[in-house]
Amino acid sequence: MGFSQNIRSVFKHWWGRHLIVIGFSIVCGYGFWLIHNTWVPMHLWNRVFGDTSVVLLALTMVIGPGARIWPKLQASKPWRRELGIYAVILASVHLIILFDGWFKWDLMVLVGYVVHPAFNDYVLDRHGLGLANILGVVALLYGLVLMLTSNDLSQTVLRSTWKFVQLGSYTLWALVVVHTGYFLYLHFVHYHRPDPEPNVLQWPFAGLVGLVLIIQFVATLRTWKNRQESRAPS
Repeated sequence: MGFSQNIRSVFKHWWGRHLIVIGFSIVCGYGFWLIHNTWVPMHLWNRVFGDTSVVLLALTMVIGPGARIWPKLQASKPWRRELGIYAVILASVHLIILFDGWFKWDLMVLVGYVVHPAFNDYVLDRHGLGLANILGVVALLYGLVLMLTSNDLSQTVLRSTWKFVQLGSYTLWALVVVHTGYFLYLHFVHYHRPDPEPNVLQWPFAGLVGLVLIIQFVATLRTWKNRQESRAPS
């Protein structure tokens, strides 16, 4: 068996896909580490894991529509399972780092409250932060549901319900886009202090979201066109 055949064999096996996705995640995470390495460790590592998770999730969102546009990509569909699994794992680590380093395991701080020293009680400090964090947690919880059902046994047991559950990935992606967009564009902007330097990932993130939307839109048009052609009288 030649080298190219060995490579194709690795790609076809689930364990090979796991190894490749892990390797890609490490390379991607290192790239984000280079971008954020001047930040304090807590924010550095939560962004490394969070940003890598977004990239993996974006790939899961374009594989299916991409295969409808370019049929040769049909062979890539199995990769959605491994990409989704590690996207959720990395997002979980991202949240654990935030809970330990920022929220101090206090759910009130998670949703935007702080303890006011004059009242010795919680007061709502950041409305946007609380909402963005809630959306992020909801996205992660649903991501865990998708991850736990991303196996052949669940597909067999749930049958038609399984596909309905997995279609929720579109809702998951929308929640992640809003959550990430808040921290990239809004969180650090205040009327009473100078605006910070723009995050270097603002434009790449906008481009990534735009690319996913374009591919999904073109795939929808392609599907609609194919159905119209199949219904047309011969």
